[in-house]
Amino acid sequence: MPHTPSRFLAEGPRVGIRHFTYEDAAEFTARARESKDLHHPWLFPPTTPQAYTAYAARLIEDPSKAGFLVCTRDDGALAGFVNINNIVEGAFQCGALGYGAFAHAAGRGLMREGLDLVVGHAFGPMRLHRLEINVQPLNTASVALARAAGFRLEGFSPKMLYIDGDWRDHERWALTVEMRTSG
Repeated sequence: MPHTPSRFLAEGPRVGIRHFTYEDAAEFTARARESKDLHHPWLFPPTTPQAYTAYAARLIEDPSKAGFLVCTRDDGALAGFVNINNIVEGAFQCGALGYGAFAHAAGRGLMREGLDLVVGHAFGPMRLHRLEINVQPLNTASVALARAAGFRLEGFSPKMLYIDGDWRDHERWALTVEMRTSG
């Protein structure tokens, strides 16, 4: 039987990660619409094909961004997404993570596994040294995910990001290659 290369960049026991494609619009936007209550007021992923195309284009075409879809290995269904934004190379070698689970996959540990795969890919093939997560303090699920993935709390930034009509406070969490390999 011939070997078929994996459709994923990296795989864990239950999920794999792959890059966004334009062809993911229908499933992504349907999952985002189903997850509106889970996401509000923390994040607002695209819910229409047009908005998805613009969103995906930034992740696909902008070298300062990398988008990853977290997919269940058994059927390839989208469980969530992890994006690395504001990638800076040179002496910094850093990126800022943003992520979201879809409602059908929330609370099952799939995003924890997917985030771990993205971190491994970022510190491996992407050759980044540091990853940061900025999260609203009351977003307990996101804080728990950052903590479970080994990120450490480094500070608090008042009125850091403009989200849902207001400037929101954020906690700053970070992880470096050294922290991951020593943990």
